[in-house]
Amino acid sequence: MKQSIAQIALVVKDYDEALQFFVGTLGFRLIEDTVIEDQKKRWVVVAPAGSGETRLLLARAAGPEQSSRIGNQTGGRVFLFLHTDDFWRDFNAFTSKGVIFVRGPNEESYGTVAVFKDLYGNLWDLVQRRQVTGD
Repeated sequence: MKQSIAQIALVVKDYDEALQFFVGTLGFRLIEDTVIEDQKKRWVVVAPAGSGETRLLLARAAGPEQSSRIGNQTGGRVFLFLHTDDFWRDFNAFTSKGVIFVRGPNEESYGTVAVFKDLYGNLWDLVQRRQVTGD
């Protein structure tokens, strides 16, 4: 059996401002942006550059309950983990574009990591995993 998590819904306030951040600032690819007229919404999917599996569905909040979750879908814990093949390239690029890092960079046993906020305040880890060599 093979299974994988294909998409994760991220509740956002506005599709276009979310696209500006994820595509314009973080450099994600726009996979799909389809208008669903009868539901008055869009199906907006993005993915990190070079990623072929997990994607983010940018889901505009519908109503006060969903709106109350924007920026805090996990009660203040790091929510998503963005792995990179070059930590310092991405850290410096994100910093130059105004991304706010709230922790790190730090060298940990598993690799180099720093925590940043997305445009709504959700916490992300930027991680370059340490290469493990076999004996």
